Amino acid sequence: MTIAFLVVWIGLGKFAWPAILDTIKEREESIKNALASADNARAEMAKLQSENEAILKQAREERDVILKEGKEIKEKMISDAKGLAQAEADKIVASARENIQTEKTAAMAEIKNHVAALSMDIAEKILKNELSDAAKQKQLVNNLLDDIKLN
Repeated sequence: MTIAFLVVWIGLGKFAWPAILDTIKEREESIKNALASADNARAEMAKLQSENEAILKQAREERDVILKEGKEIKEKMISDAKGLAQAEADKIVASARENIQTEKTAAMAEIKNHVAALSMDIAEKILKNELSDAAKQKQLVNNLLDDIKLN
């Protein structure tokens, strides 16, 4: 039995053992390559993640700039619109005041004309009434002559 064991041992050592060792070395190399690939993939993932974060940061900054510009444009548009509205309101008020003054002047002129016409009518009626009698006419003429002499 020892001889059989030695024969098997030598046979295994000569034929099977080198094949087993080669398979183990191949497996070891395969594991090393897989680990190296995993490390490379991990490094690549970290690099991609870093690039993604940089891109996201840049996109956020661009978004903030765009929002700020939009807000500034909105505020300028509102300010311009308020300025235009104020100018238009001032123009309308000035026009209204001018119209009011024109209407006031016209109304005052019309009132003066009407008062003058009424005064003339009243004076005419008073004079007709006063001058209807000859004695009253003579007295009026004398009073007027006295006034002229005094001046």
